[in-house]
Amino acid sequence: MRSFQFLIFFGTVFTIFFLLSWYIYTKGIQAFPRGTNGRLWFNTAFIFLSLSYAAARFLERIWLSTVTDILTWIGSFWLAAFFYFLLIAIAIDLVRLANYIVPFLPEYTKTLVFKKQLFTGASIFIGVLILSGYISSITPRIKKLDLVINKKVEGLKELTIAFASDIHLGTVIGPRRTNQIVNKINSLNPDIILLGGDVVDEDLAPVIRHNLGDSLNKLKAPLGVYGITGNHEYIGGAESAVKYLTEHGIKMIRDTSKLINGQFYIVGREDRDRPRFSGRDRKNISDVLFNVDRSKPVILLDHQPFELDEKEKQGVDLTLSGHTHHGQMWPLNYITKAIYEVSWGYKQKGNTHVYVSCGVGGWGPPVRIGNRPEVVYIRLRFVG
Repeated sequence: MRSFQFLIFFGTVFTIFFLLSWYIYTKGIQAFPRGTNGRLWFNTAFIFLSLSYAAARFLERIWLSTVTDILTWIGSFWLAAFFYFLLIAIAIDLVRLANYIVPFLPEYTKTLVFKKQLFTGASIFIGVLILSGYISSITPRIKKLDLVINKKVEGLKELTIAFASDIHLGTVIGPRRTNQIVNKINSLNPDIILLGGDVVDEDLAPVIRHNLGDSLNKLKAPLGVYGITGNHEYIGGAESAVKYLTEHGIKMIRDTSKLINGQFYIVGREDRDRPRFSGRDRKNISDVLFNVDRSKPVILLDHQPFELDEKEKQGVDLTLSGHTHHGQMWPLNYITKAIYEVSWGYKQKGNTHVYVSCGVGGWGPPVRIGNRPEVVYIRLRFVG
């Protein structure tokens, strides 16, 4: 079942990707006349770049090596370039359509010289944009929240939490980035560490090859390190991912609750995509919370930030999510804002505090434009 869902998911993604690649190609090739060396180099480079990410994902499953690492990095950066070339190509066609209806462009815009200048200018602009986005992606910030829960907790006046979501451990988020994230979390000296899903990036093989679990073992908090599954754990195989994470110091909470020191609950939901990739349903919120004493603080981890009204209705005090990346690259944030009630940031619904993180890692391109990765530091004060 999982293999079938995997094939449908990635088959659809790659089909759309290559159709759009052809669209971009037809625009770019206009800057290179037939029979010239420039056209040959453009064709070669475009085909290589377009195939690199798909080739890397395929080869990783049969021959994980330095070659696949290089292809993954090249392909990942190309995904970002592809996206912005696509936006520019669409914008150009919209201008041409407007010009067709009401002519206003000078004849110069039809010349080969102008097309070469346009291609060169777009390439330089996108290169600078991606470089700045890469720098943003490798410089995570600390987001601080001060929240009050109106419940009295015997022996506990406040609790500090380090929350990190969407690390996406793998080839791109390798040893250096993983150590950086772990050090950033540990520097906060939290009482408890919570990981909001998508800890691994689909395929577990690169994680094992680079021994990234060794870095996870260094996460330290007096009350422990807890995590939940995300959609990427399920895309790559949730059971093997959960086993690996558990072996490396993360207590995985799967559609159940954990009472910590008799004082507060950590509740973890299975990811919303569990039925799609495993054929098994996840519990609804009321069932997960069935045996939870609501007189104690309830902290709910749910990778995808849906059902906020239901969480409020069920008496959840704090719900933490990720998944959205807040689009990761502008202007995709407008799409995530349209889909989710909270795409990124804090909201209070009744007595329920909601925080959705844009994530500390990233999927695909190692590029962040419009937001920076974050580790969330939460100070909960209990007043009752």
